[in-house]
Amino acid sequence: MKPPRRVEVLQREPLYEGFFRAERVTLQHEKFQGGLSAPIHREVMIKSAAAGVLPYDPVSDEVLLIEQFRIGALEAGQDGWLLEIIAGYIESGESGEAMVRREAQEEAGQVLGRVEHVMDFLLSPASSSEMFSLYLAEADLRSAGGIHGLASEGEDIRVDVMSLDQAWQAARNGRICNAPALLALQSLMLQKDRLRQRWRA
Repeated sequence: MKPPRRVEVLQREPLYEGFFRAERVTLQHEKFQGGLSAPIHREVMIKSAAAGVLPYDPVSDEVLLIEQFRIGALEAGQDGWLLEIIAGYIESGESGEAMVRREAQEEAGQVLGRVEHVMDFLLSPASSSEMFSLYLAEADLRSAGGIHGLASEGEDIRVDVMSLDQAWQAARNGRICNAPALLALQSLMLQKDRLRQRWRA
């Protein structure tokens, strides 16, 4: 195994602490041609690990997405409301699967069946430490719908159930434009036949 590349952190300056923590980090890192870089400054958001799940009904070939307001989408020039997968931050001592099962009930009123881990990825590594664990889950979506979320967290979440083909078209035409939902739908499109055979059995 290749040894880790050299990074020297020279200084950490706290900038903000609230829902997440922000720091200004001064560091030097190993260069491809050898030696260390000159000191560079980077602002980084220190965030907890997160996870998300796309519930899929193998009988009806439907998926469950949620819609809610996001300030980042508004600042990016969107209307502010995004179609997303169920997601949240993993609490201390909690597994990713336990977290998505909990969030599925809080955000969509759904009890998930079998859950399958897809991948882990960094959401925005140029400016954030947040690692995201992605899951697909078996669900019975016949009675899914309504408005959900925790009032104490300011959540106002609408459940949208649609065919997988409709969701994929929404991804292709830009209606779905956030990375976790896009990756979840792409993963489900690639694995649908295997999952339908397994989960319907």
